[in-house]
Amino acid sequence: MVDVRIFASTIVAALLITACTAPAPATPVQDSAKRVVTAPTSIPANVSHGEAAIGSDVDHAPVDASAPPRSDARVVHVRFEILDTIVTVSNTVRYKAWTFAGRIPGPVVRVTQGDSVEFTLVNHASMPHSMDFHAAQIAPDKYYVNINSKDSIHYSFRADVAGVFMYHCGTSPVAAHIANGMYGALIVDPKTPRAKAKEIFLVQSEFYMTPDSGGAPRSLAWDRLLSLSPDIVAFNGRASQYATHPIAVKVNELVRIYLVNAGPNRVSSFHVVGGIFERVFLDGASSSSLSGVQTVAVPVGGGSVFEIRLKEPGDYPFVTHAFADATKGAVGVFKAVP
Repeated sequence: MVDVRIFASTIVAALLITACTAPAPATPVQDSAKRVVTAPTSIPANVSHGEAAIGSDVDHAPVDASAPPRSDARVVHVRFEILDTIVTVSNTVRYKAWTFAGRIPGPVVRVTQGDSVEFTLVNHASMPHSMDFHAAQIAPDKYYVNINSKDSIHYSFRADVAGVFMYHCGTSPVAAHIANGMYGALIVDPKTPRAKAKEIFLVQSEFYMTPDSGGAPRSLAWDRLLSLSPDIVAFNGRASQYATHPIAVKVNELVRIYLVNAGPNRVSSFHVVGGIFERVFLDGASSSSLSGVQTVAVPVGGGSVFEIRLKEPGDYPFVTHAFADATKGAVGVFKAVP
């Protein structure tokens, strides 16, 4: 005689298994305005990770990615002027930015371990701003203070730790000041020079923008920033610029990449398609490194030094492997030539 309880429990279990394994119905993705958004069907480039069209205009990007040369000064003088300005962040989008020296990112500063940095900040903008150097070990309440419009500050620090470091405005709300463009990279070379290489810098960051209003410059959308919904994710302040203007390297040439992730929200999962990093120095780790790695996470506010050699001629995309962000512009190309 069949036990009814066992039979009933068997039926329930079968129903649960069917419910768990059955494919879920397709759910259309919707944007903040509740409009249905579908994935694009056009293919920008006939190459793996070709998230943007690959151009032939080599090394003529709007922002030159070449790192400045190693400094031989023992005292480095740095002067930044804060300016409100309109910048171009993609081929079709202009943005009302807050900047150091009128550009995004701000100028790359390069010093050698043990150097003194004499820094002057002049505020020509309409509101208070400040400066926070991640490479400095000084009291924030003395130096990272708000500077009013038409005022300035001067202070100094010694760069004791080698690596690549972020600098940024630290005035509240910090997320707004960073999202509006107030950030950059400071390279601190170890006392013993690294091996000769082709050196570039990349600062990854995000833009959160108000809706398009007929081509007028756009501005910060605070709600999109707080919901982590960037419109553009870029290297060196402009979407996909190193895809349409690839960076030329030589086959088997040592390429050194100084990468800072300015955020303000998204982790960078840095990857070069078709290559494996020989060495990666995390932040200030100049004496120890990772080797033989494919993708390295660089946190918001962090930096790493990547070294790689590309083995064959061809186009090698570099991306953040968080592909929603790569699709929004965090993609470029190394063009390796014999």
